[in-house]
Amino acid sequence: MKQTFEPKHNYAKTFGSDMKISMKASMVLCDVIRNKPLTRSRRLLEDLIAQRRSLRGKYYTKAAKAILLLLNSCEKNAEFKGLDTGRLFVHASAHKGTNIQRRRRKGAFGSTMKSTNMEIMLVERGKQPKDMVSKKKIKEQLTKKSDVDAEVEKEKEDLKRDLDTVKKEQEELKKDVEEAEQTSKTKMEEEKI
Repeated sequence: MKQTFEPKHNYAKTFGSDMKISMKASMVLCDVIRNKPLTRSRRLLEDLIAQRRSLRGKYYTKAAKAILLLLNSCEKNAEFKGLDTGRLFVHASAHKGTNIQRRRRKGAFGSTMKSTNMEIMLVERGKQPKDMVSKKKIKEQLTKKSDVDAEVEKEKEDLKRDLDTVKKEQEELKKDVEEAEQTSKTKMEEEKI
């Protein structure tokens, strides 16, 4: 089946070929759910199946069940692609499928069973939800130091300074000890002589 159009935004799609549903009913449902958010269109189809809501006085139960299955499959495809489920809009289209002849004993008798080809696409568009954080903001937050990090850095610098002063004091003490040892050696040598 040929794709009806190529969206500009990211999308996921599913096809249903030769589905045993009425083409007229599926066209009516596709017209109703087209360009609506995923949640609203799913709720409408579930209400039609449960017969809580009707379109033109009809429930279109069989077609609604088939379209809902395709819609759920397309949502799984969108999740696999990593699309944002809050920004998905439905594009649904129905086309005439093949005619299947059900034959009887005599060639002239029998019935033709009609089928429908369906295409459902979930297109990611619309405004980005406010709770989503952009990549720039994430980078800024990662590079920006918090108050705790700043305190830790100050403590590290203070500890380094203290360590340097302790090392200097140890070196001075070593020098003093060496000088004291040398002076004591020289005094002992003088006493021996």
